[in-house]
Amino acid sequence: MLNTKDLLGIKELTPEEIYSILDTASGFKDVLQRDIKKVPPLRGKTVVNLFFEPSTRTRTSFELAAKRLSADVVNFSVATSSVTKGETLKDTALTIKALGADFVVIRHSSAGVPHFLSRLLDISIINAGDGANEHPTQALLDLFTVLSHKKKIKGLIIAIIGDIVHSRVARSCIYAFVKLGARVRVICPPTLTPPEITNLGIEVFHNMEKGLEDADVIMTLRLQLERQSKGFLPSLEEYFYLYGLTSERMRVAKGDAIVMHPGPMNRGVEIESEVADGRQSVILEQVTNGLAVRMAVLYLLAGVKK
Repeated sequence: MLNTKDLLGIKELTPEEIYSILDTASGFKDVLQRDIKKVPPLRGKTVVNLFFEPSTRTRTSFELAAKRLSADVVNFSVATSSVTKGETLKDTALTIKALGADFVVIRHSSAGVPHFLSRLLDISIINAGDGANEHPTQALLDLFTVLSHKKKIKGLIIAIIGDIVHSRVARSCIYAFVKLGARVRVICPPTLTPPEITNLGIEVFHNMEKGLEDADVIMTLRLQLERQSKGFLPSLEEYFYLYGLTSERMRVAKGDAIVMHPGPMNRGVEIESEVADGRQSVILEQVTNGLAVRMAVLYLLAGVKK
């Protein structure tokens, strides 16, 4: 069970709570393989998706997860809402609460917004990504995917490649894998390395071959192309030459290493198609597992006394 009404970040969860979510997700993955994929635990509940940033995978995954649990779902369109007329986030949130929402799933460009809503509202707040801070359900589905293939987390070598400084996925995954006993490495250009990263109990590499050596799990991140005009990289071609995940580079990892990506992928920039579509790739499985994990989060939060 969870001891909080909200899911704000991996940092706030205990290992026991993480495993509780993963165990529950395992049961829901079985449900998703049935002919009838709908179950009734959230019948009569309302889930509001409040996304201030573009999203396809995460928003759709939460919407399907809620519907599979028989909840009502409202996708709040910021572009056509009173936010464009100057309404504050606080007033928007209070309006959603007054309309009877039980859960708010929020994505926002500013770090800390889910924590603000958690203090403001007595309903469940789920962080679907806040700035460059955290993306907890992505880390949970990544843990779930690794466990399904490796049967353990403790002692595994996890290599995370890419734009670490801007990545909320990287932060949540680092917190999650370290908390459960994995050895985490990040592989990234010096310009995309956060200065505080070494305080998180991980290893930092700027060379792909050295960082990938004997890795059990390889996770390559989306290079945030919208930020590259700020001069973090000389060119995308050079990034792929130095940090692109290729079949040749895969040879220094363990033979049974799995390849992950949170999506959307920039093929030929972060990863070559032969690897993305290859036998070691579990990228599409991550998407499926995300649905089961988000069902588990909603289900467990519904059981917490508000």
